[in-house]
Amino acid sequence: MSQIILTPGETSLSQWRAIYRGATPYIDPASAPAIVASALAVERILARHQPVYGINTGFGKLASVRIGDADLATLQRNIVLSHAAGTGEPSPVPIIRLMMALKLVSLAQGASGVKPETVAMLEALLQHGLTPVVPSQGSVGASGDLAPLAHMAAAMIGVGEIDMNGQRLPAGAALERAGLSPLTLGPKEGLALLNGTQFSTANALAGLFETENLFQSALITGALATEAAKGSDTPFDPRIHALRRQPGQIETARALRELTAGSAIRASHLENDARVQDPYCLRCQPQVMGAVLDLMRQAATTLAIEANGVSDNPLIFPDTDEALSGGNFHAEPVAFAADMLALAICEIGSITERRIAMLVDPALSGLPAFLTPRPGLNSGFMIPQVTAAALVSENKQRATPASVDSLPTSANQEDHVSMAAHGSRRLLDMTRNAGAVIGIELLAAVQGCDFHAPLASSPALERARARLRRDVPMLEDDRHFHPDMEAANAIIRSGALIVAAGIDLPGLS
Repeated sequence: MSQIILTPGETSLSQWRAIYRGATPYIDPASAPAIVASALAVERILARHQPVYGINTGFGKLASVRIGDADLATLQRNIVLSHAAGTGEPSPVPIIRLMMALKLVSLAQGASGVKPETVAMLEALLQHGLTPVVPSQGSVGASGDLAPLAHMAAAMIGVGEIDMNGQRLPAGAALERAGLSPLTLGPKEGLALLNGTQFSTANALAGLFETENLFQSALITGALATEAAKGSDTPFDPRIHALRRQPGQIETARALRELTAGSAIRASHLENDARVQDPYCLRCQPQVMGAVLDLMRQAATTLAIEANGVSDNPLIFPDTDEALSGGNFHAEPVAFAADMLALAICEIGSITERRIAMLVDPALSGLPAFLTPRPGLNSGFMIPQVTAAALVSENKQRATPASVDSLPTSANQEDHVSMAAHGSRRLLDMTRNAGAVIGIELLAAVQGCDFHAPLASSPALERARARLRRDVPMLEDDRHFHPDMEAANAIIRSGALIVAAGIDLPGLS
């Protein structure tokens, strides 16, 4: 796997994407002086023997309880053990590795008061393929993603479990096998590891990257569906979109024009076509998908900023030896970004399903009923469209905003929370649903184009058709449909359809 050097505060979305896809992160050595200065500042603050939240006091509602110097190490260990209270299925390894890299960048900015050894331990876990087993549920998105990050911190002190290159082991045993020793946490360090939005942000970033893949894949399958239905490319005319001035719409229309350029299928019905206008699912692709693109980019801007920020509490300022308590751990920006992405994913799937329904309806598509050469004897694409409808409906239910919900915690000390964690965590499931719908459209649209032989589509779309037909032959008579769907779904998930089309499609950048 490739290696990524992370510069705290300046890490790009493409670098976060690479880590999510498996790259190994290293922190920029230039960050070392800031880390040391922050740790030394904590020592000077302690030397005053004054109560400072998170350093020599209790936490949350117990912030008024003063802790003696002899108990400071126990205090930090206790907060990790007590807060490791997550539940549910373990989070996917790519998500937790991304979370760890986000925490690494946050700590390395020199505002968290942790020792260099603690940063080095987190970096070593990533480099050795040691991923703490982190339950997926238990965070309300303030005060930070406490439970998930506590499970990460617990593994660093030798408690809990670690996934070691696919093998689940007790944390202490995994550390020993890698030649690492469990950490002993110093003042402020447990809280620095637990506070922050990194779990929510990691899930939201993963959702963002998968949504970009869905968006580009759906542009291709949407263009194929337009060809299959012998739809018009007039709605993609740049003059239409220039008048509205929406940037995503303009770029999406351009992409659809390029995808369909040179199509013999389109040329065959340029004249004497009795149809005046296509259904919205074809005609309004630039408007719907363009709005999705703009929404994706807004979410990306928020998440890129959050990923480079420091979100634990209190924050250490070595120049004045101050520990300032605030609320950077409140994940409201991430919650809003996740809600926007949920809407985008839902709409990609929704308009895609409408095109599938249009293709299987001979009254709308002009194609054989349910895209089978012998309807009646064969059901063809009847039930795959039903499956698409089921998945779209499920995503509609999941798209309800999470950010508008809040339940007070910690005896009303933490009385407004973001719910960013589950708002972000739902995104991968939603992308899997939408991806399966796009896979069904790929099958249906290519089948529809097959009925127009010997006419060919554009070069780009013919490459996309060939990529599917490499794995899935034309449906002549009914056969076990599930393997066809799984093959198409795999092509969508892997991004192979985008590569096959060979067109520069709009995305996050």
